[in-house]
Amino acid sequence: QVQLVESGGGLVQPGGSLRLSCAASGFTFSSYAMSWYRQAPGKERELVAVITSGESTNYADSVKGRFTVSRDNAKNTMYLQMNSLKPEDTAVYYCQWVGYRRTYWGQGTQVTVSS
Repeated sequence: QVQLVESGGGLVQPGGSLRLSCAASGFTFSSYAMSWYRQAPGKERELVAVITSGESTNYADSVKGRFTVSRDNAKNTMYLQMNSLKPEDTAVYYCQWVGYRRTYWGQGTQVTVSS
């Protein structure tokens, strides 16, 4: 079955960095686009970054220049390198895959940016 498992979240001070990972299984990872979303308390889930099978990337305006999405197809893993973190980046971060006629989500990993 399809599984998406995020890791790497935590508490970081403003201006700090974190790298999130999303380990995928149950489908041919290298053939598909993958996405990162986030949901802050009281807000709707929003798209953060997308990486295609050809490794083209796209970012939300709020994270451009600070976040970098990448993938390692040999490890079936997607990453999100987050630099210059701000308090407004505080959220639960989810990875997403769309396939087999439905949308799959991981369980999420909490990122808290606070001094």
